[in-house]
Formats: sequence, C-alpha cells, structure tokens
Amino acid sequence: MKKVLSIILGGGAGTRLYPLTKLRAKPAVPVAGKYRLIDIPVSNCINSEIFKIYVLTQFNSASLNRHIARTYNFTGFNEGFVEVLAAQQTPENPNWFQGTADAVRQYLWLMEEWDAEEYLILSGDHLYRMDYRKFIQRHRETGADITLSVIPIDERRASDFGLMKIDDSGRIIDFSEKPKGEALIKMRVDTSVLGLSKEQAQQQPYIASMGIYVFKKEVLFKLLREAVERTDFGKEIIPDASKDYNVQAYLFDDYWEDIGTIEAFYHANLALTQQPLPPFSFYDEKAPIYTRARYLPPSKLLDCQVTESIIGEGCILKNCRIQHSVLGVRSRIESGCIIEESLLMGADFYQAYVERQCNVEKGDIPVGIGTDSIIRGAIIDKNASIGHDVKIINKDNVQEADRESQGFYIRSGIVVVMKNAVIPDGTII
Repeated sequence: MKKVLSIILGGGAGTRLYPLTKLRAKPAVPVAGKYRLIDIPVSNCINSEIFKIYVLTQFNSASLNRHIARTYNFTGFNEGFVEVLAAQQTPENPNWFQGTADAVRQYLWLMEEWDAEEYLILSGDHLYRMDYRKFIQRHRETGADITLSVIPIDERRASDFGLMKIDDSGRIIDFSEKPKGEALIKMRVDTSVLGLSKEQAQQQPYIASMGIYVFKKEVLFKLLREAVERTDFGKEIIPDASKDYNVQAYLFDDYWEDIGTIEAFYHANLALTQQPLPPFSFYDEKAPIYTRARYLPPSKLLDCQVTESIIGEGCILKNCRIQHSVLGVRSRIESGCIIEESLLMGADFYQAYVERQCNVEKGDIPVGIGTDSIIRGAIIDKNASIGHDVKIINKDNVQEADRESQGFYIRSGIVVVMKNAVIPDGTII
C-alpha cells in the first residue's frame, strides 16, 4: 500500500448537521462518546497500511486541525502523515472549493509530489469499518481505471440512493440518481456477480455508491484537468468517465451509515448501545478506531442506575438514572437526573469544585446537567450548562424549530442543545 495516497473529503458547510457544525468542521463532530467522525476513515486507512492521508476542508477547520495534530503523529521512520488541506485562494484559482472534484483539483500540484499509483478518495462523515487493501486489490485485478465501492440495497430503500448498473464483468455501465417506478426497475442488477449469494442477490437487487473511489493516478489527473467545469465526482466526473474508461464496482457487504443529518447521527450513536451485537462495534482489537489520547481518569458513578448505555472516561454521575444513552468524556450529571435515549457530548474541561460552588452562589449555572433535570430524545453538545429542574423532552412534539437565541434547535423531533449553551433553571423544552 506504499503506492496509495488517501484523500478524505471533509464535506461542505455541514448544513444538514447544523448546529453541531456551527463551531466545527463536519469531520470534527464528536461521535460515540470519545471519537470524532474523522477518526473513522483515518483509522480505516491506518489499519489498511495506508499512511499518506490528506483531509480536505474549508469550513471551521480550527478544531479539526487541532484534533489531527494532537492525534496522528507517525514516527520519523516512514513517510506517514495526516494533514489538513484547507481551501485557499491562489492567483490561478481565486475560488473556494466548488465541489468534491474541485477540492481535489485545486491541490493536484501537491498530490503530484508523491510517488503514488492509486488515489483513494474517501468521505469524512460515514460510519463503517473497511479493509481498503481488498478494495484496492480488486481495482488492480480488474485493471480498472476507477473503482467504486458499492453497497447492496433492497427495493424499499433503493430510490433514496444514486444507483448503478453493471455488466457481467462488474463494469459499471449506467447511473441513475434516486430513480422511481419504471426507472427504478431498469436499475436492477444481478449482485451475485459481485460476490453475493443467490438468496441475498434476490433480496438486494440494486447497488448504490458509498462515495468511496479509487483512481489510477493518470486517469484522475487527466479527468480533473480536462473537464474544469465538472466539480463533483459522484454526479459528473465518474458518470461521464464510465463511457470511455473501465469503471468497476467493488461490493462492500457490511455495516455502513451515512451520518450527514441530525436524525441519522442521533440514531447511529444510540445504536452503538444495542445488545448483544450493535450494528457497528468499537471493540475490535484487530481493527481499532484511533483517537486522541486524553489521559482522563476513570468515570465515577455514585449510586446510579445505568442500563444499555455508553459512558466515556472522566465522567462524574451522582444518584441519577441513565437509560439507552451515550455520555461523552467529562460528562457531569447531578443527583435526581433522568437521561433517556439521549446523546451527551460531555465537556472539554473540568470546573473545579470551588468554581462550581461560586457559580451556584452567584446564580450562574456550572457546566453539566443540574439536579432533578430530565433529558429525553435529545443531543446535548459540548460544554453546555443545563440548570436545575430543566425538562428537555420536546413536550409539544415539535419536529422543526430554530431557537438559537435560547441555545437550542429541533431537528426531526430531536432537541439539539448547542455547544456552550446555557439553559436556565426550570426551563421546559
């Protein structure tokens, strides 16, 4: 894999994940109590022995830069690196990134410096575990110019995706964006060609792109330099290239989730608590997910009832009930609280006992969840200060609401309390 260079696309402004992306880039959004979204593709690369990794981003990249600098330091004995490349204006190109392909195009001059034969293009907001070595091996064996990683889809979900059609050799010959009716039926393929059993192939007769590609170096450079007006890989570059180039499909038959929306993000996190087998597990010693080492103390639980939950390190929980929830690092839950089906991202720092007491005496609210509060079906971003006897339960079953001045949004019925927000005592949301 020494001849492979990986490019992780950090995505756009992350509007579908707002307000979690108000102060951070999409790949820097915390996930599973202690990780960041960027840790997933970077860890997959490291576990696949791919050590040259660029991350392209252009929005709120400060926290992403900080996380990567603190987390991924390879020794001086190899050429490994993980570097953030932010959008920049140059005399040749005064514009920001116009799309996924344009982002790579603007940094081709830097990519050229490496002795790479294949370029692996990844997305920064997916949850999955994949050995890219098998993906690249398939690319090489078929002599492909471009290979797309695809997932098999059943008929019920097929029209939500961009679908592809393949011939008997696995070569992609047609594309259709979210087809319905007759157009959908035309996109049925024999997925047993890609390795599914006959039974599975009948249940899942469609294939959808995961937004993961591997290109031959010369093909990538030629396509990006020739068609400057084409700015997106999935919608323009690859469908156009399929006419003249060998574009192959590689089947990935395992858990994969695009967590680009608040609803998908919420459900993907809570699914991690499932027993006996969650759809995605962080407990795989052979392919671990790496993140920043924080050297935090173990969590302290004082007379708590905890069921079906994940609790990050460095938390302090007092006489509370936690059910089907994920609590991030340094979470602080005071006595009498009930947390149900919620994602708490925790805090970036500890407040000393004296400081917390002074805050209470002055009428300020310390970071964490105050006494006798109830949180149900919500996402609480980092460093939020929730007062005493607060109820975040979406009592009116509101589906969408923007209450930035009050420190929260509601997306798909999920209350999202913003980073650093202060929710006063007795508030009912």
